[in-house]
Amino acid sequence: MTLSASRPESAQPDSERDIERLALKLLGMREHSRLELMRKIQARGYGADDAEVVLDQLEREGALDAGRLVEHYVSERAAKGFGPLRIGAELRVKGLADDLIDGQLSAMQDAWPQYLAKAHERRFRGCRPVDRAELAKQARFLDQRGFPTETVLRFLRFDD
Repeated sequence: MTLSASRPESAQPDSERDIERLALKLLGMREHSRLELMRKIQARGYGADDAEVVLDQLEREGALDAGRLVEHYVSERAAKGFGPLRIGAELRVKGLADDLIDGQLSAMQDAWPQYLAKAHERRFRGCRPVDRAELAKQARFLDQRGFPTETVLRFLRFDD
């Protein structure tokens, strides 16, 4: 993917070619948000104006795709035992739109209890709380993983 579709290679400034190479290299390692790429490009001393031109072109070409990033990130983090609240917060820090995030998290609504159960199994080997102290410990762990409190308490079903 090159910017040559919008202007001839000979007319493309060196900094834009360098930015494009850097951006494609970073995208080849993993998906990035536009904000992440902008930060990394600027950290290497390139100007925001040149970076904007390159990032706009990469979005048009499909190399930079926020929807694809959200889908991949949610799937990956959920498989590692993180819940929707934490994943959503992490994606917002990456500068992604709420509608993309909420749409993907909602699409997985029925799967979250299964991810919660897997996270609990990995950490506590399936042992349910036997007293209030253990309930608090397990609930705190699942809460920090980003699962909603009501879902955690429903899953743990602790009765005095």
